[in-house]
Amino acid sequence: MKHLFTPYEIKGLSLKNRVVMPPMCQYSVAEKDGIANDWHYTHYVSRAVGGTGLIIIEMTDVEPDGRISDFDLGLWSDEQIPALARIIEASHQHGAKVGIQIAHAGRKAEDAEVPVAPSAIPFDEKSKTPRALSTQEVEEMVEKFRLAVRRAVQAGVDTIELHGAHGYLIHQFHSPLTNKRTDKYGQELTLFGKEVIEAAKSEMPADMPLIMRISAKEYVEGGYGINESIAFAKEYQAAGVDLFHISAGGEGPIAAAGRPGTHAAYQVPLARAIREALNVPVIAVGRLDEPTLANSVIGNEDADLVAVGRGMLRNPYWTLEAATVLHKETELPRQYQLGFPKV
Repeated sequence: MKHLFTPYEIKGLSLKNRVVMPPMCQYSVAEKDGIANDWHYTHYVSRAVGGTGLIIIEMTDVEPDGRISDFDLGLWSDEQIPALARIIEASHQHGAKVGIQIAHAGRKAEDAEVPVAPSAIPFDEKSKTPRALSTQEVEEMVEKFRLAVRRAVQAGVDTIELHGAHGYLIHQFHSPLTNKRTDKYGQELTLFGKEVIEAAKSEMPADMPLIMRISAKEYVEGGYGINESIAFAKEYQAAGVDLFHISAGGEGPIAAAGRPGTHAAYQVPLARAIREALNVPVIAVGRLDEPTLANSVIGNEDADLVAVGRGMLRNPYWTLEAATVLHKETELPRQYQLGFPKV
């Protein structure tokens, strides 16, 4: 029976276990230049030492005004490659594989003087009203994604994740709530996402899997649900997505009637639904910090990989602790072996 410490392979990516560190923004680029620094190095490499199978580096943006804040990572310049390459190489030395989330915040770019979006609709009454991208600018945005993926591959990543969730630019295009365009990108809501996928694949080695994070449900008045997300995920799968990372929400202020659950594993049913409908591997995420619970998600075949966010923020050695709790074999750093009971 499969469990959290069963190795996993997809295309050319081989993982020593099913534990994923999901992308979590650190807002720590003090120089505002998009370049990773010592904080990012320690943050990611410590989780590699801690046994994580796959580390996905936080939301990394394709242009300066695509950042949520000016303190976010970027890959719009070749100057940003070496610092990421250093993190990836060090993580590899500890047996972890590394991906990176490529993104654009769209209307949720808080520090952009004038954010851009599919349509000129603000996130809420406190947000800046974005400027609607022209058709040519949307086409140019696809190229910015492509070049960012090229730089990520040059930095040595093992996989790419495109951010199509949480109300950021790709999500804004495929959501009827935020895409009111009349051009080709409004007539076909998934067109922008599909073009970004195809652009990314053109820069990736043939055996490198492409991950896409999606919000499988919008917790806002009039937002889409699982049936609609299954439909657009099928289009993205046909365009080249190999693995879906299933989250939810983010496209607007949460409506009281649609507030998501706060219980453990509340998003797992969404991951399972996408997995079964598309016959595609998925990453489950959302309050899966308890090792026995995370293990059950794999054992019950609800998902193929489990992302542990808050638990890994609290403890970089979450994976080693989980192996102890579950009595599973895993490789321990020689220097730390006295700290963990023999499994």
